[in-house]
Amino acid sequence: MESAIAEHLKCPRTRHRRVEDDYTPPYPVWSARAAAGVGQVVMGYFGVQSRGPELQGRACAALMQIARDFGLADGPGHHDLAHFVDAEGFDNMIAIAYWSDPAAFGRWCATPEIDDWWRSPARLDDGLGYFREIASPRAEHYETMFSTPDRFEGVGVVMGGGVSGEIQEHGYWGSMRDRIPLSQTDAMVASGSRSAIPATPAPGQRVRIAGHQNVAMIRSGQEWTDTTGKERTLYLEDMEPTLREGMDFLRDQGLAIGCYSNRYMHHLDARGAPLQKSFGLSFWRSLADMERWAESHPTHVAIFGSFMRYVQELNFELQLRVYHEVSVLKMDEQSYEYINCHPRTGLMNGLAA
Repeated sequence: MESAIAEHLKCPRTRHRRVEDDYTPPYPVWSARAAAGVGQVVMGYFGVQSRGPELQGRACAALMQIARDFGLADGPGHHDLAHFVDAEGFDNMIAIAYWSDPAAFGRWCATPEIDDWWRSPARLDDGLGYFREIASPRAEHYETMFSTPDRFEGVGVVMGGGVSGEIQEHGYWGSMRDRIPLSQTDAMVASGSRSAIPATPAPGQRVRIAGHQNVAMIRSGQEWTDTTGKERTLYLEDMEPTLREGMDFLRDQGLAIGCYSNRYMHHLDARGAPLQKSFGLSFWRSLADMERWAESHPTHVAIFGSFMRYVQELNFELQLRVYHEVSVLKMDEQSYEYINCHPRTGLMNGLAA
């Protein structure tokens, strides 16, 4: 049994974990390890927003261009394609990309093909919305968890340090916090507030959002490709509808409990066809707000209960793969920009008058 915190990220604790040293979790999970030379990563969400079937072809072409541009020098080490329909009825297609070197990301962004396209006045005139949400947490500021050790998702693909052994910090409320290296010495309390330039976001604008200290971000996913028979039925008819209900609550009513934005997305293949993989992505005012929802809100209690019924029914022998990555972001680890997007998009949500 190992700690989720890699040896080179450990330090003398001034804050206690929520469990004792002899705690044994109820089932195994693993963490991706960052190589010692990976001090910071970049998680980039590059979105194309449209509404109505007449714009779908143009939106798909824009997404494919973004994905092709990942192949330029200094492009990401891994990317995913995903789609969701937001609360306003807009289609959003997103290319999610990961870099293990922020300097490489900076060079890629500055490449003329990338920079000129993003800055072009045509981005405001072609009928589509675009956004870039960039999180670049230092290694101390994020954690990962996987239900299997043999297939990583998201940032785990580019971390370069392999996989942990079975980790101890999971299966109890508060384990998410305990897996973040910074939690050894820091309460990660949020301070400040979001701000927008211009101050009132609206379609037809380029809008930049400044985050505040210790915004929390989670990507939490599942893949049911390998499920069959009883397990597949349990997932599709019991667990997934419960999960979707919780995701919709956060999307529609999350602001009241500290959730700035939530998207329930489905993976696409390189041709735009749906895969049997999905994930939720949400931004929160603080890790504490996320924890309160997870521990006590009826929507997440239902998700957790559904999952526990699922694993117990299958005697913990699952083909379903689940994972998550959680980051607590300092102000200099966040960059959000929206072009011609409706004002409830992403981190703009709740800022319009």
